[in-house]
Amino acid sequence: QVQLVESGGGLVQPGGSLRLSCVAAGGTLDYYAIGWFRQAPGKEREGVSCISSSDGMTYYKDSVKGRFTISRDNAKRTAYLQMNNLKPEDTAVYYCAVPLDSVCRRGIYEYDYWGQGTQVTVSS
Repeated sequence: QVQLVESGGGLVQPGGSLRLSCVAAGGTLDYYAIGWFRQAPGKEREGVSCISSSDGMTYYKDSVKGRFTISRDNAKRTAYLQMNNLKPEDTAVYYCAVPLDSVCRRGIYEYDYWGQGTQVTVSS
């Protein structure tokens, strides 16, 4: 069982930065890929980024490439999402999730454990 806890969300002006954290409060992240997802009001949950555990490969949604950076620190059982140059369209609840696999999965339903989410609001 993996329990995930996100933090780091908040209100930021356009162009600002936030760093989200995802801690595995129970269990380890060493063997699993870690994904970040987001869900805006009235929209479906979508994948934002993912990092594998097997080779450290990273993946990004096109609209966040060059602005967001995913990383992980297995010793701290933590994954991060550094978000720079934030835009109003980045406003959403952000979730981290883990598939029971070392490689990133495409489908949202392939992720087995989810955090409770953290709100990110980009507004002036």
